[in-house]
Amino acid sequence: MKYINSPTDTVNFKNHQLFIKRDDLLNRDFSGNKARKFYYFLKHDFKDIEKIISFGSPQANSLYSLSVLSKIKNVKLDYYVSHIASYLKENPQGNYKKALENGANIIELNQNEFSTQEYIEQNILKNEKNHIFIEEGGRVKEAEFGIKVLAQEIKKWAKEKNKKDLKIFLPSGTGTTSLFLQKHLEFEVITCACVGDEEYLKKQFLHLNKNESEHPIILPRKKKYHFGKLYKEFYDIHLQLFNETKIEFDLLYDSLGWLALTDSDYFKNNEILYIHQGGILGNESMIKRYENKYIKF
Repeated sequence: MKYINSPTDTVNFKNHQLFIKRDDLLNRDFSGNKARKFYYFLKHDFKDIEKIISFGSPQANSLYSLSVLSKIKNVKLDYYVSHIASYLKENPQGNYKKALENGANIIELNQNEFSTQEYIEQNILKNEKNHIFIEEGGRVKEAEFGIKVLAQEIKKWAKEKNKKDLKIFLPSGTGTTSLFLQKHLEFEVITCACVGDEEYLKKQFLHLNKNESEHPIILPRKKKYHFGKLYKEFYDIHLQLFNETKIEFDLLYDSLGWLALTDSDYFKNNEILYIHQGGILGNESMIKRYENKYIKF
């Protein structure tokens, strides 16, 4: 199976030419940002490992990607979530549905005393043997392995195309990908915060690298957004992107990423390589939510 060497497309958006690193095309079942983060685990032997333990949202891209990884490696996946909406339980769809089909054990905690990570660390891990614990969104040091491969692909393409002053852009959750990319690229890496605010993202960078001079540039956002909530401007730019580029982007990360990028001077004044975040499977449930809220029949 192919999990590296995604193509790069040249597109025009809002009257500007730019380049798209098509990580959504890495593999039908294992693509995008999470394929890069989990590439280390794909390439290394799971000797004596019987289970992957992780946590996050029941519609997270990481849930589906980890379910694929566990299936490939023939191990169990215990994935902890704080809550599963009753509608999703009754009408499985998107990442949640596909993860269940892959045999994921999705465990709903329904407790408010601890964060999900604290609960796992204090009550689960001490009783588990022969397991790998992967933090939410793939914020692990092993992620550097696959992100370094991505950086090498970008450098090879830039050399072939004689791109010497390229700016690399991608939206961030934990910021793991953008941070490790900056470490392995001579080009400037630019990002924006999608899960929390700019201060949250800085803390995530510091968790993996204390040297702030080696951190990516964080673009400010014009307004405060709550991760996972619906914003009409997200849906509007999603449709505009598809109409102008014929590429489908993720509604959670990419929509905010494109808003932040196109509002910046970087978009107007530089050659941009945008790294597609994958996660298209999650659009199935997101589009239904947007249509129910904003499209009146």
